[in-house]
Amino acid sequence: MVSASDLVKTYKMGAMEVNALRGASVQIARGEVVAIMGPSGSGKSTMMNILGCLDRPTSGEYMLDGELVANMTDDQLADIRNRKVGFVFQSFNLLGRQTALFNVELPLRYAGAVENRRERAAEALSAVGLADRMMHRPTELSGGQQQRVAIARAIVNRPAIIMADEPTGNLDSKVGSEIMSLLLNLNKNSGTTLIIITHDPTVAAQAQRVIHLRDGVVENDGAKKPRRSKA
Repeated sequence: MVSASDLVKTYKMGAMEVNALRGASVQIARGEVVAIMGPSGSGKSTMMNILGCLDRPTSGEYMLDGELVANMTDDQLADIRNRKVGFVFQSFNLLGRQTALFNVELPLRYAGAVENRRERAAEALSAVGLADRMMHRPTELSGGQQQRVAIARAIVNRPAIIMADEPTGNLDSKVGSEIMSLLLNLNKNSGTTLIIITHDPTVAAQAQRVIHLRDGVVENDGAKKPRRSKA
């Protein structure tokens, strides 16, 4: 599913060069739950941006679901991102003046989908337990409910991968646990690959594998744990 080899990402800041990734390699199988951890400045966000097709590496090879990503144009990146990847962010990133239903419809609008757009968005909201909150705006929802809207938006296009960037970071422990259970159940029930960027060891412990980054390289790539039973 995800095959990244020798990724290098260099940012130019005036006369200075900042090496965010220095030859990092990761392999993630279809349906796997992986957490990526590391201290500030380790390259986690850069890795997420490349794996999520928000950016391209300076050098190295990245294949997503069999497609070579590294040399794609901006339009090609946008297309594969919309087809293959769903994003869940710490800050929710919802349109405050729009309803939950409209927010979830957005990826379908970007994809040019016309048929059954509203029905698919409603189905996604129902899947995250918000069937009775579809016409509410973000300001009328709790933090946990807003994150559920964000998850519904991430899954509405039925992506191959969900990229979750600190998905519980703005939530209390109880609500955060509920959000993690929701994400893990989506993985278990649909086989969607789940990649979680996190500082929280409690969150990381729920993944099948933890990849540790430090100074732009993979410091440790933990052994894969058995998939949780559906019982």
